[in-house]
Amino acid sequence: MDLGRVGIWDIGLRTEENVAGGAAAETAAELEELGYGAIWLGMSPGVEHAVPLLKATSRIVVATGILSIWDYAPAEVAARHAAVTAEHPERFLLGLGVSHEVLVQERYKRPLAAMHTFLDGLDGAATPVPATQRVLAALGPRMLAAARERAAGAHPYLVTPEHTRRARQLLGPDRLLAPEVKVVIDPDPERARGTARGHVSRYLELPNYANNMRRLGYTDADLAEGGSDELVASVVAWQGADAIRERIAAHEEAGADHVCVQVITDDRAEMPRRQWRELAAILGLARPSG
Repeated sequence: MDLGRVGIWDIGLRTEENVAGGAAAETAAELEELGYGAIWLGMSPGVEHAVPLLKATSRIVVATGILSIWDYAPAEVAARHAAVTAEHPERFLLGLGVSHEVLVQERYKRPLAAMHTFLDGLDGAATPVPATQRVLAALGPRMLAAARERAAGAHPYLVTPEHTRRARQLLGPDRLLAPEVKVVIDPDPERARGTARGHVSRYLELPNYANNMRRLGYTDADLAEGGSDELVASVVAWQGADAIRERIAAHEEAGADHVCVQVITDDRAEMPRRQWRELAAILGLARPSG
């Protein structure tokens, strides 16, 4: 499965309003034309959310980034995966994750064990999901080990190039590593910094992300009040085109095979098509031939 060098991570491409009105399909076709290799659907999508985008395109890979294992049964996911991949071979990647306790509430128990149980269900389904066609949202060493042993690799979210370096060491050389990378495209530096901090602050309230930042050496002071300048700058590139190119290159040099770029705006449900066009130009993406 060819993800290309750069993909787009987005929520708006799977919202009911954008899908029903056809805007999501139209936008997916444009992303393919711009040269992006993959679309990663945020907001805990199911397999079914990939279908309209796959039908609207011919080459680009569509991935769930990520499907919450608490919201779906393995047999159901496996059956839908089989149907989608039969119609669109080598173009759908199943991203799985354990989400967060605050979102799952009382169902959230022993997340690593729950992930292994879910993977067992995919393996034992009537139409199993091959390990090569699934990735895990992995931050800590134990989930990264599960991604190495039971999946094609890992899709870490809200990470620094240093995390990518450590993840590559844990995954080994032959597993996919596709980190999500946040950028703000805004000519006003102060406004861009504010957009970045406003976006990051909500994630720092979630233990999974806060603990990962601590593993990377950040302190409770760095996590307070929306995040220190150093922390925010380490997970969001907002200082212009050169900074965006350098950040993506840093993840690639640290071991990323593919980067899933999330362009941050003040409206999380917006599909920032103008910024995606700018990003393609910044990165010099080659438009597909034919």
